[in-house]
Amino acid sequence: MRNMREIKIELQDTEWPLTWTDHDREIVRAIVVDDAGNYYFVRAVRDDEFGAATLIETSGGGVEPGEDLDAAIRRELGEELGAEVEILERIGVVSDYYNLIHRHNINHYFLCRVLSFGNRRLTEDEQDKYHLSTLKLGYDAAVAEYERCAYTRLGRLIANRELPILKRAKVLLEG
Repeated sequence: MRNMREIKIELQDTEWPLTWTDHDREIVRAIVVDDAGNYYFVRAVRDDEFGAATLIETSGGGVEPGEDLDAAIRRELGEELGAEVEILERIGVVSDYYNLIHRHNINHYFLCRVLSFGNRRLTEDEQDKYHLSTLKLGYDAAVAEYERCAYTRLGRLIANRELPILKRAKVLLEG
């Protein structure tokens, strides 16, 4: 059952023309915080069909067949951040599109608190193609970083998806 505090956002890709969508991708993502009020993200340095860009993004990824959302977010945060987390609550769902690759994304967002950090377990693509690294930022610095990265088409798509979630997480954390 959906928590009444969860938000639902539907976005369109206004950066590339819609030709067709041939698949949906279930994705889990998290706003990750520590007890000192720091937020954790991934930085991707990419040069692919979306263009060359350095971007900020929440940690997360695709849900594997048969995997529940809670297990998926714990796995993804362990892989990308090396973090063991406590799931505080579900923030909501953002439906968005990547017209360039004909994909509809269903992003399930969580608010998580870091319990500990260990070794990251990045995939070959995350290491070699996207050069993922961890960003530790305060709230205002994170908002500024999303705005700075919105100079590219992909950066705008990501900022449009993630800034409302980051702002909602701040409200939830403030009680």
